[in-house]
Amino acid sequence: QVELVESGGGLVQAGNSLRLSCAASGRTFGSINMGWFRQAPGKEREFVASINWSGAETYYAEAVEGRATISRENSKNMLYLQLDNLKSEDTAVYFCAGDGRAYRAVVFTTASGFTYWGQGTQVTVSS
Repeated sequence: QVELVESGGGLVQAGNSLRLSCAASGRTFGSINMGWFRQAPGKEREFVASINWSGAETYYAEAVEGRATISRENSKNMLYLQLDNLKSEDTAVYFCAGDGRAYRAVVFTTASGFTYWGQGTQVTVSS
């Protein structure tokens, strides 16, 4: 079992940067692939970025490609999402998610592939 708690959201101006953090509990964090998703009001949850268990592989949604960096510190059970050049369309609740299987070779980019979810952190970008 893995519990996830996001932090770092807030109100920011367009063009600025934000770093989201996700603290994970449990001894298996370092062995599972992780992801970030977001959900805007009235919209479905969408993929933002994912990373494999070792941190060697990363994947990004087209909407954030070049502006987002996903990273992890397995020694600290932490996952991060750096968002640069924020736009109003980045406004959403951001969720971190964890794969339910250790050392999976495939890194998912869809919500259905992840088992563990945090409660989310609100990011609001003002123009």
